[in-house]
Amino acid sequence: MDTANASVSDVELTEHRAVSDRLVAQRGPFTGTSPIVNDDLYAVVKRGGSTRTRFALHLHSGATVHTNTFFGRFPASYWQRWTSATEVTATARIDAADHCRAQLLASDIGGHRRIIAAEVITGSGTVTLTAKLDKFADGGALWLQFDALEGGVTVADIEWTVASPETVRPVAIAICTFNRADDCANTVAALASDERVSSSLDAVYVVDQGTDPVESRELFQQVAHKFGDRLHYLRQANLGGAGGFSRGLYEASAAGPHADVLLMDDDVLCEPESVLRLSAFANMTTEPALIGAQMLFLYNPNYLLASGERADLTTLQRGLPTDKFGVRNANVLKKLPERRIDAEYNGWWSCLIPAEVVRQIGMPLPVFFQWDDVEYSLRAGRAGIPTITLPSTGVWHADFYWKDVDGFAHYFSTRNGLITAALDPGFAPTSLAKQLSREISHSIVGLQYGLAHTQLRAIEGFLEGPDALADGGQAALAMINQERRRFPETVAKPVSELPTGVKFRRADPPPKAGWEDLVLAKRVAGHLRGRLERGPVAISYEDARWWHVGRFDHVYVTDASQAGVRERKYDKQLAAEMGGRLAGVMKRFRVEAPAVAEAFRAGMPTLTSRENWTRLYEQMNESSS
Repeated sequence: MDTANASVSDVELTEHRAVSDRLVAQRGPFTGTSPIVNDDLYAVVKRGGSTRTRFALHLHSGATVHTNTFFGRFPASYWQRWTSATEVTATARIDAADHCRAQLLASDIGGHRRIIAAEVITGSGTVTLTAKLDKFADGGALWLQFDALEGGVTVADIEWTVASPETVRPVAIAICTFNRADDCANTVAALASDERVSSSLDAVYVVDQGTDPVESRELFQQVAHKFGDRLHYLRQANLGGAGGFSRGLYEASAAGPHADVLLMDDDVLCEPESVLRLSAFANMTTEPALIGAQMLFLYNPNYLLASGERADLTTLQRGLPTDKFGVRNANVLKKLPERRIDAEYNGWWSCLIPAEVVRQIGMPLPVFFQWDDVEYSLRAGRAGIPTITLPSTGVWHADFYWKDVDGFAHYFSTRNGLITAALDPGFAPTSLAKQLSREISHSIVGLQYGLAHTQLRAIEGFLEGPDALADGGQAALAMINQERRRFPETVAKPVSELPTGVKFRRADPPPKAGWEDLVLAKRVAGHLRGRLERGPVAISYEDARWWHVGRFDHVYVTDASQAGVRERKYDKQLAAEMGGRLAGVMKRFRVEAPAVAEAFRAGMPTLTSRENWTRLYEQMNESSS
C-alpha cells in the first residue's frame, strides 16, 4: 500500500481514499485574516504598486512581488526530511496585460539563493513550476517571485501540491476554553471563514469548561451553522487544559479511529491556512509524528517565539531552544531561519496528534494544565514518535512575558514538571533538589512568601504520587487558591495605589558567574537577622530580581501584566517558617522521590487510559449536576 503512514490499516481508511492524485500542501495567501497582521508576513512587493486580497494580488506595471516570507515559503527541508514527497509543484493563475515572469527560487542552509525554474507568461493562463526535494537535507526553503515586465499582472490561487498518498486522513479540531467566550467564538469564526478549510474538517469540538458559555455569543451562533452537525459543543466541569484537550481526543477517537486531531487554544488569533498545511504534512510523513504550528506573538505579530523548543528536566525549564541557530523571540520580517531545527515538544496552542499516536501511547495525563503538552511529546519521543514544529505554519498567541509567575498556575507548573521528569529514564532527584531549593530560596529572599508556599505545596503534591491525579486536579486547584489568600503580596493592586513619593530603585548588576549561591547565602543571612534597607521602594518588573529585591524590607513591584503592582513586605516569622519548611520538604523529596517516580511509571497505563478519562468525565458530570 502506497501510503505515508503505513501503520494505518486499509480498513480504517477505506472511506478516505484520495480523490485526486495531487495533495494541496499549502496555498499562497497574500494577506491575513486580521487587520493587526502585517501583509509582509505573506508576500512582499519589492517595487511598484499593488493591491491585494486574500488569494489574489494585482501588480502595477514594473512591480515585483516575492513570497520569501513566513507564510509564503514552502518549508522544503522539512518536507524532504520527514515526508515521502520527492518533488513539489507550484501553480498560479496569471492574468497579464502583456508579459509576466514567474520564478521558483530556493535557499540552502546558509541562505544562498538559486533559481530552480522560470517562465515568461503572456496573457492569461496557469503557470506550473516544479522542484525536486533533494537538496534541502540540512535547510532551505522554496518560494515564488513574479515580475510585471510590461503592463499590469494579477497573480491568484497559488497552490503547492505533492503527489497524494493513496489515502488521506481527515482532521478534527479540538478547542479547549475556560471563560474566554469572545476569544473562542473568534477562533471558531476564523476557521469558518475559510470555506476550503472548514469544509475539509471532519469535526470541530469546542470543550467549554467555564461559567461564561461560548454558545451565548452571537458570533458563535452565526458561524455554527457553517459546520452543521460537525460542530460539537460540549460543556463540562473545569479539568484544565489537559481535561479539555483530552475531551477532544476522547470524542474524536469515539467517533472513529481515522481522524487526526488538531488541538488549538481558545485565545489564539487563528490563521486557517495553518490547518490545511498541518493536515497535509501529517498525511505525508513517513511515520506518525506530532506536528506543531509555530507561535507568533499576539502583541508583536511580526515576532516568532521559537523555531523549536525543548525542556531541561534537571531544572524544570521549558521553552529552551533546541539549536543555537534556531530563531527565538525574533522579528521574522527581518530574517527567516534557514536551518532545519528539530523540536523536542510543541505547545498545544496548535498541535496535530495523529489517531495512531493516541492508540499507541495513550491519552494525555490528567494533570489539569501546565506541562501536559511537554510530557506528551516526550512520551511520544520515547516511543519513537517525533515532534515536528513546522515552519510556515503558525498562530498568534498572547506573549508569555506578560504573565506573572506568581500565580496559582505555578503549583501545577512545578508539580507537573516533576511528574514529567520522574517519567524520564534520566530522572535526577539530587539535581532537582538543589535546583528547587535554590528557586524557593530566591522566592523567600524576594519577599514572595506566597510563591514559596506554592512551590513547596507543589513538591508535596508530587510526593503524593499518582493518587493526587485521581480527580484531574480539582482538589489541588481549590486548595492552592484558598491557601494563597493568606499571602497579601499574591494580589495585584491598581498602579494608582502606589504611594506618592515612593522612588524607583533600579536593579543592581547580577552576581558574577559562579557567585550566585554566595550572594544568595548573604541575602538569606541578612533576612534571618532582619538587616535590610528600609522601604518602601518601587521596583519595575524587569528589575525585580531576587538579589535586588532581597535588599529591602518593603517594596512595590510592577506586575508582569503591567496592570498593577504587588506590595511585598519582609516578615521575619514567615521567612523562618518558609525556610524551615523548605528544609523539611527537600529532605522528604530526596528520600521519597525515587519511589514516587516508580509509582508514576507503573501507574501510567491506568492514568492515560481511555477508561480513566471516562471515569473523570462521568465523575465531573455527576458533581456538577
